[in-house]
Amino acid sequence: EVQLVESGGGLVQVGGSLRLSCAASGFAVDDYVIGWFRQAPGKEREGVSCMSEEGTYIDDSVKGRFTISSDVAKNTVYLQMNSLKPEDTAVYYCIAVDLYGLGPRCPSRYDVRYWGEGTLVTVSS
Repeated sequence: EVQLVESGGGLVQVGGSLRLSCAASGFAVDDYVIGWFRQAPGKEREGVSCMSEEGTYIDDSVKGRFTISSDVAKNTVYLQMNSLKPEDTAVYYCIAVDLYGLGPRCPSRYDVRYWGEGTLVTVSS
């Protein structure tokens, strides 16, 4: 059974940092497309950063501030978020999908096979 368990969300001031973690089980993180989506209030769920053996994608809105990484030994994916802005406020979801030939980008949210329950990140001004 595939499970994705996020942690690390919380309340942070503008300019602060958080690191999200996603502990995966039931598959190996280096075998799938893995990454992070987010959904802000009143907005659609969007891909923030994803990685696979085909490369790494990071959305322009967070480029230079967020970094995705993985620890294969711990089967865990991370999202380091620096210089946080109020517009980064959202529920962040860890995702995984066994999709190949995607290239260095996030899948469509309709193609994501596995979702974590989400962790709330609130950036206060």
